Amino acid sequence: MNLKLRLTILSFLQFFVWGAWLITMANFWFGTKHWDGAQFGAVFGTMGIASIFMPTITGIIADRWVNAERIFSVLHILYGIVLFILPHSADPNSFFSVMLVAMCFYMPTIALANSISYTVLKNSSLDVVKDFPPIRVWGTIGFIVAMWITNLTGNKATEGQFYIAGGVAIILGIYALTLPKCPPQKLIDKDAPLSEQLGLNAFKLFKDYKTALFFLFSMLLGAALQLTNAYGDVFLSEFEHFPKYADSFVVQRSTIIMSISQVSETLFILAIPFFLKKFGIKKVMLMSMLAWVLRFGFFAYGIPEGFGLGLIILSCVVYGMAFDFFNISGSLFVETTTDKKIRSSAQGLFMMMTNGFGAVFGSYAAGWAIDKFFTHKFTTASSLSTYLETTPDNPTFLEILKKSFNSVVNPDGTLSSVVMVKDWQNIWLTFAAYALILAVLFAILFRHKHNPEEIADVKH
Repeated sequence: MNLKLRLTILSFLQFFVWGAWLITMANFWFGTKHWDGAQFGAVFGTMGIASIFMPTITGIIADRWVNAERIFSVLHILYGIVLFILPHSADPNSFFSVMLVAMCFYMPTIALANSISYTVLKNSSLDVVKDFPPIRVWGTIGFIVAMWITNLTGNKATEGQFYIAGGVAIILGIYALTLPKCPPQKLIDKDAPLSEQLGLNAFKLFKDYKTALFFLFSMLLGAALQLTNAYGDVFLSEFEHFPKYADSFVVQRSTIIMSISQVSETLFILAIPFFLKKFGIKKVMLMSMLAWVLRFGFFAYGIPEGFGLGLIILSCVVYGMAFDFFNISGSLFVETTTDKKIRSSAQGLFMMMTNGFGAVFGSYAAGWAIDKFFTHKFTTASSLSTYLETTPDNPTFLEILKKSFNSVVNPDGTLSSVVMVKDWQNIWLTFAAYALILAVLFAILFRHKHNPEEIADVKH
């Protein structure tokens, strides 16, 4: 089999086993299990917790002792096994614990997949800059395909999404063993200080004001990066509570609508070189922050029909700019402003601040805020029906009440159990305000002069 095709399959499956459940897990959590938002924020934060330490540990092992493809294989097989166990968790706490184990196995494989591809391409005398991006873009396509399969097979709110991901992860683990060998490079002197072996030298970068400020904003924006992954699909799905939208395409195929975000991501990658060369790193990062404002703002006023549907689609389109422009330009800032001796560690620190500390902070804070300030409680049929823009005697409303909220209307008009509904418009507006504040502060505080020579050779 062609070498590039083998690596393309690797990239496709790497993100397929994530996309099968990442966007739809909220539907399983809120719609099937009926667990609360604060605990969901904690579960979504497991990706951040795992990102803080697991990539470093596996990186050291791959650099010093074990072939990268073997570690990758073992981690994916273990990840797949844990995903089969995950949906059988009896309560939110056990779900959190099992998910944390799953993420400890999965998150380091993202960096390992890149490392394997780089090594194989270099050992085959191929151009990494030219040949890797067309391979990596299939990872995003794999993510999209997984989302579609989960939705079209009726598994977006069931345990089936985890079984799909788990089964393919085990297949990927076995497949990885067929790849060319990627032995340890052993570039770090075994007698080097422990701090150097662990890549801790990069933390010295915090002594520089501009770099420290950059990492601070990376963490704060990282808090926003996963919010739409966590809540986007369930936001669209919960339009099913409104009788007039219950059977809409947006509700039935919410995951397919959300996949427009990933399609946009693949397209905006192609535009990055032009924007970087013309505007520079700071302006491109600022564009990313403003795109996040639009991402959340469009969601706030989106509905499943007419102009509102257009806003939902626009939100998905600007996601590509919001996500790609920050990650690529941020990575380039690290690449062009740090010493080559600690460059890899510095890139790891960038990922730690965004996908680690930032993601944990964002997940916990968002989950707490949604429960505390943006969840309405209804005890009467009249108040709930008014909020859902219908009447208490509407047959569809009564069916939704029983099916989605496990409640019925008592003879006196009260509900048999308290019904809680999320105020999505104000949730998204709050997220948009947060992103706008970050953008304004970044524009004022972060000083970085555009030097076209730094990025003249950037290729994607």
